[in-house]
Amino acid sequence: MSSELQREPGAPQLLSAHSKDLGGGFVVRRLLPAAQRQAVGPFLFFDHFGPVTVTPADEHDVRPHPHIGLATLTYLFEGVIQHRDNLGYTQRIEPGAINWMTAGRGIVHSERKPESERHRSYVNHGLQLWLALPESAQELPATFVHTPAHAIPELRDGDALVRVLVGQALGAQSPVATLSPTLYLDVQLPAGGQWNLPMLAQEQAVYAVQGAVRLDAQALAPHTMAVLTDATVLTAGPDGARMVLIGGQPLGRRFMWWNFVSTSRARIEQAALAWTAGDASQGMGQVPGETERIPLPER
Repeated sequence: MSSELQREPGAPQLLSAHSKDLGGGFVVRRLLPAAQRQAVGPFLFFDHFGPVTVTPADEHDVRPHPHIGLATLTYLFEGVIQHRDNLGYTQRIEPGAINWMTAGRGIVHSERKPESERHRSYVNHGLQLWLALPESAQELPATFVHTPAHAIPELRDGDALVRVLVGQALGAQSPVATLSPTLYLDVQLPAGGQWNLPMLAQEQAVYAVQGAVRLDAQALAPHTMAVLTDATVLTAGPDGARMVLIGGQPLGRRFMWWNFVSTSRARIEQAALAWTAGDASQGMGQVPGETERIPLPER
């Protein structure tokens, strides 16, 4: 699991990434869940992939797999991913857009290289996050919603260029609907630029995507997450910086196994049996156009 870096009393909680191979050499940096912390607000899974050059020989496709009890949120800085699910949605995910899939009582999806890109090389770079659902919403019917990049509000706040991907901040409101208070910002600073960051959510954390950042007088190394408890001044290094802010209302502990999240261990066991059986009545049916599926891992 992630390890917490050395922390002075009262300083932000710093979490470092660990590498996770998703198959076919597709390696991500995983920040959440961490040994010291399961979640920040509703966010309980945080994967950062790339920048990586995808060649025609690479097999980075993620075959059909199931989820329950969570929402997935995919956001690209560069590249493209083809989403398909058993609800019948087919969506080309491109930079700047928000793709929100609520698994609820069950959904199956795949994430692949689009056919149009199979014979060329390109760079993929982005984040995939999971969010806990309120306990009362864990068994809602599954949904998928695509919000294009042009619909996401963008603003200047001091030196910072801020995109309000999810939630409300700095006078801007994202059109992305959520089931609990949630905040997700994409922030860019020029070389030496500063941003006065207040507490914008009940819980919030900053993750350094690219470039060196300082939190007040403390360095935040690239690919490190800082869980904040107070307002802070962010300062970019000589090459500028890009970061994301996540946060919102905490929803309490969750049981997590494989791709399943729930407040109930028994519900996770039920989902595992449904996936093995391919039970469409439990949301575990086939994705149209797909013939493959990831088998249930050994426990």
